[in-house]
Amino acid sequence: MNRKKVAVASATAVVLSVALVACGSGGDSDSTAKGPVTIKWWTWDETKITEPVAAKFNATHTDVRIQVVKQADGPGTMANLRNAVASGKDVPCLVKNNSEVPGLVGEGLLADITQYLDPYIKKNLFIDSAVPAIQAGGKDFAIPTGFNPSFMLINRKVYDQYGVKPPKTWDDVISAGKELKKHGVYVMNLAGEDPSTLVNLVQQDGGSWYRQDGDTWKVDFLSPESLKAGDIIQQLVDNGIVANQTYMDRPALISYFDSGKMVSLPTQTWQLANYETNYKKSLGDWETIDYPQFSDATSFTTQAHNANSGLLVPKGCADLKEATEAGVWLNTSKDSIDASYQKDTKQYTWPGAIPDPSPWVDSAVPDKLLGTYKPEARDVILKAVKSAKDSWIVGPNYTSVFAELQDQWAKVVTKKITVRQALEHMQTYTVADLKSKHINVEG
Repeated sequence: MNRKKVAVASATAVVLSVALVACGSGGDSDSTAKGPVTIKWWTWDETKITEPVAAKFNATHTDVRIQVVKQADGPGTMANLRNAVASGKDVPCLVKNNSEVPGLVGEGLLADITQYLDPYIKKNLFIDSAVPAIQAGGKDFAIPTGFNPSFMLINRKVYDQYGVKPPKTWDDVISAGKELKKHGVYVMNLAGEDPSTLVNLVQQDGGSWYRQDGDTWKVDFLSPESLKAGDIIQQLVDNGIVANQTYMDRPALISYFDSGKMVSLPTQTWQLANYETNYKKSLGDWETIDYPQFSDATSFTTQAHNANSGLLVPKGCADLKEATEAGVWLNTSKDSIDASYQKDTKQYTWPGAIPDPSPWVDSAVPDKLLGTYKPEARDVILKAVKSAKDSWIVGPNYTSVFAELQDQWAKVVTKKITVRQALEHMQTYTVADLKSKHINVEG
């Protein structure tokens, strides 16, 4: 992830704990108004996907209608949202998101929809692991859109060529990397600008760098979970068994993945179609396997936290109840999911918010990429859905913290500093940054 793309939030300047920020809730719609309520849905998704979904909603609802308002991209959407909320004019009621909800709550951009969303949550319309990401201070500020399940994609042909067994644990990944290195093959890729592997491993072990206690934020980058994750990363780097291909040049990256010189990809369902479309040499060589676990894990776990895992309801939306109704339908209704089907790709939008996505799994699994390994992918994906957990808590300064982490990560993968040194730096940096913003912090 590019640091410039991460730093899209411009003003989390001086904020108190998100639990204490008065975010405003907008208002209920006027029950005496004539005609249906129109909910504006801002999204940068392709209209060939969103328009059929909106049309299906409008054909099946009489009191509420959805109007799709196409946005250029994620950063542009958030800039437009800040302007709309600040002016109080033409504020949309549903907004596709590429930022963490707590930070947006801290900016005062979102409405509290707890009273409208909680009844749907209690009806178990959402998978439990999709709910934490839309909350701040125990309240709801967005509609859960959920997560894409995580698993490992390996070039099984290369693994078999060198007699290396597919890994089940992160220790196995390290062992496989040492063997593959003898043949000039890297076991994984760690891009210098993207510390997501470290973040994901901390989450997988049930850790978080932030905790909230009343109006105080507790920061701990040196927790047991964080150090355990860091140890895995350090071994991958120290043994020279990972590549460092950048994500900045996407065509070159895909070509490298396709070359057989790097053979293991922690990935998610949304990426599979892209690999099938762009791979030339290795189609049919890839196999989905379970996401590697820590050797001492007591239960199988994958991470569920996504930064963009909520459909935002902005402060100033005049129709919170109707916006919640529409957002819930968009993310949980069979009609909505079915309406997203694309004939050219033969795929649906992944239904990451619901407890049972099994009816739509097969469409997410491409034929040519996996070849004879395709049949096993269904069980791998559903296992990842069932095992996903979200322990991650995002602090009010996470945008700047992640940018700083990117700088530290670049030094880690180039062996200029250790993971431990990076974590120690992040502990000091994060606490000092929160104090500079006059936010109560311990750490």
